[in-house]
Amino acid sequence: MRLSLPPSAPGMRIGLYGGSFNPAHLGHRHVTLMAMRRLGLDRVWWLVSPGNPLKSRKALPTVAERCAQARRIARHPRIAVTGIEAALGVRFTVQTLRFLTRRCPGVHFVWIMGADSLGTFHRWKGSSEIARLVPIAIIDRPGSTMTPLSARAARRMAQARIPEEAAATLALRRPPAWTFLHGPRSSLSSTEIRNGMQRPSEVAASAQLQSPPDAANFMPAREV
Repeated sequence: MRLSLPPSAPGMRIGLYGGSFNPAHLGHRHVTLMAMRRLGLDRVWWLVSPGNPLKSRKALPTVAERCAQARRIARHPRIAVTGIEAALGVRFTVQTLRFLTRRCPGVHFVWIMGADSLGTFHRWKGSSEIARLVPIAIIDRPGSTMTPLSARAARRMAQARIPEEAAATLALRRPPAWTFLHGPRSSLSSTEIRNGMQRPSEVAASAQLQSPPDAANFMPAREV
């Protein structure tokens, strides 16, 4: 796969949202739009991974197939879907961030991830380096509000946490810095959709969170 980065420029605030996107769904779009608004981001890049090192890659569709499906879901001029990790030949987020921070000097990147991922963040390769490379935004997920905040990684980074009301400043802060964002939550799950565990009516109901895309998804910031 040929390496081609989405457009960027020094001074831009760009969120990086990585995952297998197998499949991409409106929950991913909901998280993206919430982060874009609350963090004051200019763009969000969906990084479609070759495969999560912590998950099975059995029967995983190709990166090109998942990127094409993700673009149909994203439907937003400020969301870019990219398979650069496959083009770079990397499997770990820390490798991707090393490359991007070198390749795009002056761009303010923020790593975006769901609250469920915070619980396993200490198992990620180079998790401490990730926290030193870019600020991190944790997005609340159903059933994942309190437990992740007591996770090993959250305790380790406790001194670097900023109040949710200051989230709009996160991209410009020197890492390590992170915040936890609350707001309307989508219960959609790629695993459950893939396994036929979520009914079409549930997927349709979640779509209501997305409309209108720039107004309906967000709550006023509040103290954690």
